[in-house]
Amino acid sequence: MNLSIQAFLAFFPILLAGILLVGLRWPAKRAMPFVLLVAIIIAYFAWGMPVNRIIASTLEGLGVTASILWIIFGAILLLNTLKHSGALKVIRAGFTNISTDRRVQVIIIAWLFGSFIEGASGFGTPAAIASPLLLGLGFPALGAVVIGMMIQSTPVSFGAVGTPIVIGVTTGLKTSELDAQLIAAGTNWEQFLQIVTSEVAIIHGIIGTLIPLFMCMVLTRYFGKNKSWSEGLSIAPFAIFSGLAFTIPYVLTGVFLGPEFPSLIGALVGLVIVVTAAKAKFLIPKDIWDFEPAKNWPSTWMGNIDLHLSSASDKHTNISLGKAWLPYLLVAFFLVISRIPSLGVDKALKYVTLSYKDILSEVGINASFSPLYLPGGIMILVVLITYFLHNMKAKELSTAIGESTKTLLGAGFVLVFTIPMVRILINSGVNVNDYASMPIAMAQWVADTMGGIYPAFAATVGALGAFIAGSNTVSNMMLAQFQFSTAVNLGLTGSVFVALQAVGAAAGNMIAIHNVVAAAATVGMLGMEGIVLRKTILPTLYYVVFAGIIGLIMLYGFDITDKLTVYLNSL
Repeated sequence: MNLSIQAFLAFFPILLAGILLVGLRWPAKRAMPFVLLVAIIIAYFAWGMPVNRIIASTLEGLGVTASILWIIFGAILLLNTLKHSGALKVIRAGFTNISTDRRVQVIIIAWLFGSFIEGASGFGTPAAIASPLLLGLGFPALGAVVIGMMIQSTPVSFGAVGTPIVIGVTTGLKTSELDAQLIAAGTNWEQFLQIVTSEVAIIHGIIGTLIPLFMCMVLTRYFGKNKSWSEGLSIAPFAIFSGLAFTIPYVLTGVFLGPEFPSLIGALVGLVIVVTAAKAKFLIPKDIWDFEPAKNWPSTWMGNIDLHLSSASDKHTNISLGKAWLPYLLVAFFLVISRIPSLGVDKALKYVTLSYKDILSEVGINASFSPLYLPGGIMILVVLITYFLHNMKAKELSTAIGESTKTLLGAGFVLVFTIPMVRILINSGVNVNDYASMPIAMAQWVADTMGGIYPAFAATVGALGAFIAGSNTVSNMMLAQFQFSTAVNLGLTGSVFVALQAVGAAAGNMIAIHNVVAAAATVGMLGMEGIVLRKTILPTLYYVVFAGIIGLIMLYGFDITDKLTVYLNSL
């Protein structure tokens, strides 16, 4: 079977998912079982993937599903706990004191607070935390999900304390042969990885500065009374200022300190600057933008999570703004200290881990579940602290748990089919026909077809990997070696190709199906995944197109990479 047919068959499950979800508007709970069946048929009959490996990949997917559901449950439970404690009402009032403009609220909560959570935890956590928070502030459920997905762009390459670079690129690319080549060239792996990190930070910094503006424009175009792009564009000075408040420290941290802290430092610096500016009404237009009254919203905007406070929660009126926000601050704090290896907290939390290596004797197919280390466990710990901190009654916490469990069940059904499909595609490299895995086959066809213009599409290939896997880290593991080898074959700079891979893989998280399902579940929007994808595809295209243009300029226009290499070697 030639490469073109391989690429088409490999792409077909993804194409089918797009047709069913976006084109025919099927809910994911209906579409994904069908897509999984098609993926299995292609894996067995076309790829020659052994039945045992297909089953093992399915079981691996179910293990990943358990981890994602645990995160979703923790996020929903925290939101419902704050609802019943009365803290959510206080948080709403607090944002009114900063700004009643919904565009400003999006920038502070999604762009900055969400980026901080991404830097600390990654793996879909920012959408799982920020989307319910936006819902609690009175945003439409659909709008909360769309904005939540857009968080998963610029900060993602350095999410989870740099995991997509430190683990993803290293695991996917570093070999003894490459080490020898780098040493022969007068450098080493550490310097090469720092060059990649710097290039990733610079590319993201250029493109990501406009993401807050994109968020505002998507908000006003799709969720405003006038369906206007210009109402979002009118806040451009403040949005671009907010973008720079994050991206400047972000780029500097990436270039001078490495991959672990750009998103964390960029978000912290940005929060201080932007909140101060918002309070002073610096660059904020005089027109205050808000949604129409909820009674006028279309039914497609609405989730099934009820955030109206019961009369019982009125007794908590003595909660201060600081105490109301403290649970979210504790989540951020615990996530940070648990993700810094030198502190040793991660080892303690990972002590309780259920793991299964080489499932069904299939080498490399593993599953693990660390309930304390995962963000879900940390959020549940914070829920228990909140119970005492906010003087809640047992009945209130019990009600929050019941509401959260009910919401979780729908997400579980969808993800049970979605993630096994992903793992089958990724693990298809072991087969009787000796074909490369399906994602690699797709990427190889693109590279062979595009030739010297391929750098314009390198980020798109990275995004495709993340769309399939739902993870920047996994996309980098799958495709970093392919991208580097393509650069060598074209006689171009390998670090730029790897950087474009990492940037594209970050952008691909905005349209990753199981990330959309997870985010939708946190606001009670299951069944609307196709609508979300139609609204997040535009910022994704913006990201990969401009990343490709920047890549071409770096490779063919200026000697940026050579100058950066000389500079880093001089340090």
